[in-house]
Amino acid sequence: MKRRPSPVAAALAATAALLLTACGSGDDKSSDNDKIAGADQGAETPKESASSSGAPASDKPDGVDVSLPKDMDLVFDWDKPKDKNEAAAMDDAANYLRAIYRGVDKRTTKEAAVTAYSTGEGLHYANTQIDAWIDGGWTATGTLRHYDATTRSAPNGKSVEVAFCADSGKFFGREIKTEKILRTTPSIEDFDYFKIVMVKFPTGKGLWQASKVFVETKAEKCQ
Repeated sequence: MKRRPSPVAAALAATAALLLTACGSGDDKSSDNDKIAGADQGAETPKESASSSGAPASDKPDGVDVSLPKDMDLVFDWDKPKDKNEAAAMDDAANYLRAIYRGVDKRTTKEAAVTAYSTGEGLHYANTQIDAWIDGGWTATGTLRHYDATTRSAPNGKSVEVAFCADSGKFFGREIKTEKILRTTPSIEDFDYFKIVMVKFPTGKGLWQASKVFVETKAEKCQ
């Protein structure tokens, strides 16, 4: 993401290069013949009703905090699916992203929210992102908007793909030592397209964890 300092962008690009194989590049509308990467085949489900953006989902694990500082605003401007599992997976995909930036803010990959909302490659992606911010001496400030979300379920009901756009045009890196905000000119690099495969935790209160993350950078479809 362009608004992030270059080592973070490099980390994102490296992860994307490894995981982008299942990411679409043109018309990305799903069909019954599409297959969720790392899961079973599923069909896209219609959406309904607007969801609130900034507040964490209420059905989160006990004792896990996904709150962020006031100057770090993650907005989720998307509709909630009719399907209960898909709605829960979408909520926890948002919590996963909040967890990453909570780790950035707290300067640690050991943040409880990160391990609660991610597993496998999803956990590796989160740790890579957080470490890059820490190593560069940066935190984040501004508004990161997520929108145009879709969901697809695997037939076994144990995994859901949550796909969406992200606009970092008003989201900036900020140097920890100097408090300097690292602003740049808006461009296509502000737009990314994500696919996160959420898997249902075997036990517990309907928890879903990010198991895989696919990123298409400079995503024209998100402009």
